[in-house]
Amino acid sequence: MSDPNGTDQPDPLDSFEEIIEAETTRDPDLAVIEAGSRTLRTQGGPPQADVPARPEDPEVDKALREVEAELATRWGETKLEPSVTRIAALMDVLGEPQRSYPSIHITGTNGKTSTARMIEALLGAFELRTGRYTSPHVQSITERISLDGAPISAERFVETYQDIKPYVEMVDGQQEYRLSFFEVLTGMAYAAFADAPVDVAVVEVGMGGSWDATNVIDGDVAVVTPIGLDHTDRLGGTTAEIAGEKSGIIKQDATVILAQQPVDAAQVLLKKAVEVDATVAREGLEFGVTARQVAVGGQLLTLRGLGGEYPEVYLPLHGAHQAHNAAVALAAVEAFFGVGAQRAEPLDIDTVRKAFAAVSSPGRLEVVRRSPTVVLDAAHNPAGAEATAEAVREAFDFSRLIGVVGASGDKDVRGLLEAFEPIFAEVVVTRNSSHRAMDVDELAAVAVEVFGDERVQVEPRLPDALEAAITLAEEEGEFAGGGVLVTGSVITVGEARLLLGKG
Repeated sequence: MSDPNGTDQPDPLDSFEEIIEAETTRDPDLAVIEAGSRTLRTQGGPPQADVPARPEDPEVDKALREVEAELATRWGETKLEPSVTRIAALMDVLGEPQRSYPSIHITGTNGKTSTARMIEALLGAFELRTGRYTSPHVQSITERISLDGAPISAERFVETYQDIKPYVEMVDGQQEYRLSFFEVLTGMAYAAFADAPVDVAVVEVGMGGSWDATNVIDGDVAVVTPIGLDHTDRLGGTTAEIAGEKSGIIKQDATVILAQQPVDAAQVLLKKAVEVDATVAREGLEFGVTARQVAVGGQLLTLRGLGGEYPEVYLPLHGAHQAHNAAVALAAVEAFFGVGAQRAEPLDIDTVRKAFAAVSSPGRLEVVRRSPTVVLDAAHNPAGAEATAEAVREAFDFSRLIGVVGASGDKDVRGLLEAFEPIFAEVVVTRNSSHRAMDVDELAAVAVEVFGDERVQVEPRLPDALEAAITLAEEEGEFAGGGVLVTGSVITVGEARLLLGKG
């Protein structure tokens, strides 16, 4: 195809197979995940790149690929031995770098990454140097480790790996199992933060809490976003059992910021807080959202923090769930600064407004195309899907919405589809390139039970599914308000973003 200036441009659909093939030099689950681009912002200054391209320098690119290949020989993130023994041994031989800075530790089922990004933005606005460790990544593994709000460079990533590699190999030789992919990356993040050095680390757990590799830090502030049923094979079959695992990040004398939780989960979390003499702040009691209204590109909020009220806060993200994430993030940063404990006055309102106005959360109701509008959202469990469906109703005026769903086989796919059924006129079921993807015929069978045969279309290849959904949306006419929502898996969303020429 050609751009408006007549320059020939490659068709993203033609290059998709090549892109995916190149990415499979890494663990396929880690290759192309979670879409990313900066969204609308006001007052926040120019955006920073969320999705770095491959290094332009061939030597740097080669070095990064070699590191990626070495990491790919280790256990991927779906294979776990629930223990912090190996990561603790690595921290020991590295000289405990994770204890050289204070940390804010984040767990929960949904909203962790969005909340981490908001916390990072707030801390940065108050002129603190931040390190953020989140997962998974979009296209470049370097995105998992951020300094000052931006992914570390490929050169720095390679240097950090080479610096800790001898110690990793030493620990490998002493343990029953080698350090996993996630454990090595966690060690790299903690070492990079110490080397920077950062003023504060914002750390998202990989899974659970008590035995997660990140849990060798003593978070001054522990944040628990909403808990729901996910990873039930590893964390437990009830929200109380899952809360038990996630409560493992609550450390002695810490401050705990609790988002709204199911009653049984809240009871478990509060019990753990009492056991370790932690101070608890609960959404809806000590802090919360007092008002919100839809605004262009996001919403306008009034937040009640630990130190008082923060009116007219613009958040360039859609949905009530993001407003609640904002309240949690604000309370976490207030707690970090001692608001509500050592000091009574709130944080500077103008700084808070500027920080929230600059927030982005890639792959969360991200608009990547117009005419028809195509939206990406990484919801992959029923609770996340319900929040997304509610936000779509509120923020978008679609006359007819077509769903593209590609889910993982280990998820509650029926619950996911049931959450989306009221807003999808039709659904195109497909699969992504991951070996964890649900068989498309099995997914179709569940979809037919939820939607009825006449509302389900099957396209085994994601490029075909996107094309089919866009065609269905276009049947409404150019100005009729048809749209497409791509969802079901962070991997599906990431691959769709590549297909649509983003990234």
